[in-house]
Order: sequence, then structure tokens, then C-alpha cells
Amino acid sequence: MTIKSSQIQAVLSSKRADFASFNESTSSYLDQYRQAWDEWVRLKRRDRAQWLQAQDGVLGAKPLEPISAQESGILRSHLAWENREQSLAWVETHLTGVTTFAVDGSQVFPQKDFSIPIGLVQIGWFENHHSLAGTYEKDILLDVMTPKDLVADRSQPMDRWMNMRRFSMEVQRLTDYIKTAKDRALQQDRDPEKCLVFFDGSLVLSFAAMLDDNIRGPYVEQVLTLLAASEKHQVPLVGYVDTAESNDVVTLLRTFRDLDKSRAIHDAKLLNPLMRWGDRTPIMTCDRGGILSEYREMCDRLTFTYLKTNTSYPARLDMPKWIWEADLAETVINQVRAEVIVGNGYPYAIETADQTAVLQSRDRQIFYRILQDWAERENLPLRLSQKMMSKARRR
Repeated sequence: MTIKSSQIQAVLSSKRADFASFNESTSSYLDQYRQAWDEWVRLKRRDRAQWLQAQDGVLGAKPLEPISAQESGILRSHLAWENREQSLAWVETHLTGVTTFAVDGSQVFPQKDFSIPIGLVQIGWFENHHSLAGTYEKDILLDVMTPKDLVADRSQPMDRWMNMRRFSMEVQRLTDYIKTAKDRALQQDRDPEKCLVFFDGSLVLSFAAMLDDNIRGPYVEQVLTLLAASEKHQVPLVGYVDTAESNDVVTLLRTFRDLDKSRAIHDAKLLNPLMRWGDRTPIMTCDRGGILSEYREMCDRLTFTYLKTNTSYPARLDMPKWIWEADLAETVINQVRAEVIVGNGYPYAIETADQTAVLQSRDRQIFYRILQDWAERENLPLRLSQKMMSKARRR
């Protein structure tokens, strides 16, 4: 039966006060934090450094770049064009000859309608050389998860093992690519530094802090391997978060002015009104604690900036600290800006990798049919529920 819009409208109207109260509370907190940001950026550089040095414990963020009150603490891009042709000409100056690479994944979770636990994980990648020849590579890799993978440890839901396998395949592909980037560049007579690898998400795996040790450990180890590869081979890596709800800057300001904590306030919401397209915040070291305490030698070697890439909140870019130390940060950020222009507000490499990896409804049906035919040939007792068979007939 079709959803009843009249019922939704009636329920929303009856609960309007809840939304109004939330907005009023959020607005009050935002005012306090924005005032704290204004005071923070107006500090003299020496006073700011002395305050930072005097602090104990987790601060959320520690600035690496100078902070100026002249532009409300924001680094202006001063980028504006009269038309798309002009913006694409700017893109060419920053991306021509630069190889960008991104990976994304998709999965078919185990279905209760199957008598045997089974799942499918697929990753897709996109490598774009940004050359005059227009060469690029798109490809996929898949894996089937068997009952041994999914129910060997019943302390965890099967979906959790699926998510871990997808993450593992994505990170392994990125790591392998980074490790061979220099050799490929030399073979193609290119500068190895002219490469940008995108990780779709934050390099600070906060979600893993809530997982059991046997799940959390592998996540952390894999991202540490990725970070180590980027630093060893000097291949720039960016963790791109389009809808970031991190509160590292908020934590810094809360400590600075002893403000009340509010879950409704996050960095992107705080900074958004101060920024125009292409603007960014000063690069800071992430000092979040929590999961970062398990990053060993990398616990203080992750940096971030917020970059205004579209009309919504600014995106967060996570970068290994070596990029800043090698004086490549602005080059890499300009490459991200250029990718965003090509992708109309979102990095083209990540967008294309997602389109390559995604499993559509038709793909799922093909997988189910292949699975059923294979099970019959192998005399495996795979049964489908009557509910699933009924759905298949009706759709």
C-alpha cells in the first residue's frame, strides 16, 4: 500500500515543538562556539602557542599553519570564474599529467531467504591519467563469502563480517596501488609525485572504537598499512568526507573557552558560514584520542582541513602529515579542488569508482540465479523461502 502523505503531515505538525526546541538550542550553542572561534583566531600567534603548550590531554586539533584574524581564520582561495570553460581551464593546469585513483565497494548481504549463509562483496576502482590521450582504467574485483566466513564466530552479526571484508578489499587495493605507483610512473616517464589516491571516508576510524577487539584490530592494522605505504612511497593520500560530523575544532574551542558540550554542533556546521567555494581552514593535526591512541607511530601523524566544495557544508580532507612536511599540501588540495570541479561538487574519481562498484538490483538477481544453478549442479541443499519466490514472481 502506498504511504499516506496526510498521516506524515499530521504527525509532523503534532511534533513541531520538538523541532523548534532543537533549533533554538542549537542556535544558542552555535553562537557561543562561533564567538569562541573569533576569539581564538584573534589571539596573537605567541599567545596561542603558549596556550597550546600549557594544555594537557586531548585537544581535538592542533594548528600547523598560521591563523589570521583578517579572514576570520579562513584561507581564501580567491577562485572565481565567469563560466565553466574558464573553470575547466584552471582544472587543466592542476590535473594534467596527474593520475588520480579511487576505490569503492558494494555488497549483497546474506539473505534469510537462503538456507545457506552466503554473501557477495565487490569493489571497483577508477584510475584516470588526466592525459591528452584520455586514458583511464575501470575494473572490478569480487569475493563470495561462505558459511565459514560468516558464521565461524557467532558473537558478531554476519553483516559485520561483510562490512569488514569490503573494507579490507578496498584498503588492500589502495595499498597495492600505492606500492606500485612509483614503478608505473617510471615506466611511463612520469613524476611519481604526480599521483593522488582517494580514500572514500575518514582516515580516523572512529566507528571502530565501538567494535570488539577482534573486529577493531584488523580495521586499525589495515589503515596503518595504508598510511605507512603512502609515507614510504611518497604517494599523496586523501581521505575525503563529504558529510563530516567530526568535532575536532569544536573540542579545541570547548577547551579554550570551557563551553558546554553539544552533540548538535560539529566542525562543518560551525565553519560553513565563514566559507565560500574553494576556501579552506588552516591545516591542523588531529588530536582526537580514542581510536587514535591505537594508531601507534601514526597517532599524531594525521592532519585535516575543511574545504568548501559545494553549496552544502564543507568537506573534510584527512591527509598523512608527511604531505604537509613535504610542502605538498597546497598542491594536493588544489588537485582535490580540480577533481571537485570535474565532478560538479564531488571528486570525480570517487564518484566514478562508486558507479563502477555498485551492485544494482539486476546484479543481485544474476548472482542469485548463478548461485541457485551452481548449487543444483553441485548437489548442495540450497533452498529458497516461499516469500522470496513469491516476490520474484510479483516483480
